Amino acid sequence: MPTAPQLDRRAFLRGIGGAALALPVLDAMGADVTAQAPRRFCAIYTANGMSLPQKTHGIDEWSWFPTAEKNGAFVFGKSTEPLAPFRKNVSFLGGLHHPSGPKADPHVCSDMWLTGAPLHNPKPGTYNTASLDQVVAQHTKKHCRQPSLVLSIDAGTGFLSRTGTIAYSLEGRPIPAENNPRRVFNRLFRGDRDSMNAEREKLQKQIKLVDAVSASAKTLDKQLGKSDRERMDQYLTSLNELESRLIAAEKWVDVPLKKQDHAHLKLDATNESAPADYYRVMFDLIALAFDADITRSVVFMLNREDGMGISDTFPIKLGLGHTHHTLSHAGDKAGQLAFAKYDLFLSQQLAHFLGRLAKYQDRDGTVLDNTIVLYGSGASTTHTPKNLPTLVAGGSKMGLKHGTHWKKDDARMSNMYLSILRALAIEQESFADSTGTLSDSIFTRA
Repeated sequence: MPTAPQLDRRAFLRGIGGAALALPVLDAMGADVTAQAPRRFCAIYTANGMSLPQKTHGIDEWSWFPTAEKNGAFVFGKSTEPLAPFRKNVSFLGGLHHPSGPKADPHVCSDMWLTGAPLHNPKPGTYNTASLDQVVAQHTKKHCRQPSLVLSIDAGTGFLSRTGTIAYSLEGRPIPAENNPRRVFNRLFRGDRDSMNAEREKLQKQIKLVDAVSASAKTLDKQLGKSDRERMDQYLTSLNELESRLIAAEKWVDVPLKKQDHAHLKLDATNESAPADYYRVMFDLIALAFDADITRSVVFMLNREDGMGISDTFPIKLGLGHTHHTLSHAGDKAGQLAFAKYDLFLSQQLAHFLGRLAKYQDRDGTVLDNTIVLYGSGASTTHTPKNLPTLVAGGSKMGLKHGTHWKKDDARMSNMYLSILRALAIEQESFADSTGTLSDSIFTRA
């Protein structure tokens, strides 16, 4: 991998939106600004593909993609049945792919899922490109206390081709993810602050600490080898992401949060707890963050590729006999059925999340109506970068028309991403290798 260039921390901050953060949009700015309902984006990733059983096994009803129709509408498979109550709010999209996917190491499919970057042939001095969530954050940050929220099952960044995050800055650097529910809660709702003045002082001290560490890092850089420089580059990325959040929080410190009920949160859950308890509290936190308009851009990586991380054992905890990665490689009927039952478990968690979003109210509908939720994987079956399993939910107030199993041969994911940006009223000409928006689909804005 090419050596990353030495970071200019202030230039980096301008790139990810830290130092350049605009003042928050407040009621004093007028009804023409504040009356607009928030437009939000949430991307949820699961590794190793989905169960698409072989025809010879006779269990088509367990396919993640719908395989049957009734009265002109698709029939949910058994692994996605928990989503049936949200039929009017969800659609399956088939045939999507990244053109760079088949050319790259199959284990980098999570790295490129939200970027579409040519990871097989990156530009000199770079690795990845901006992820969709960070492009969204760049346009929505002025409305929010937090530019974005990056979550994953294992936290941090992982390492190249075995990433622990799916979010990449505008410069293509991995953004560290958080995985501890209590820390996420404290970050979002500042539940641990004693007073407004103490919080301001704390923020200033942390910003000064970031500056001091960064200055020392630049001095050390000349003495470090290639691998150490890459580690230092990742460390500075983490520091800069922290400072971006601190600056954003400071601008909002005098603005009261929306009053909410947090009693249902199981903040002591961890990724070592019962899988459902952990996933649900994380989804509850995302839903509350959207409801309070703390952020409008979120990613959550549920599982990591190639057997990495603690979630690989979740199917065993659920009584399915093998690890997630092992099940994804199963060719026999029993193995593919067990893999599908893990898809069912994940669908149950997604349904819980959609239910939360549908419960909370915006000015002109529910939070779900004003949120585009993207759920999928970077492979259809393990290591197959075609026909990527993709589900889009919500966004009815942004022109999305649901209840569809849309499919088209070799459609570009980047075209769908451009369609998402347009639905969010982000007028970009292109995204990654897009050739236009996704025509004749669930998106009504060209």
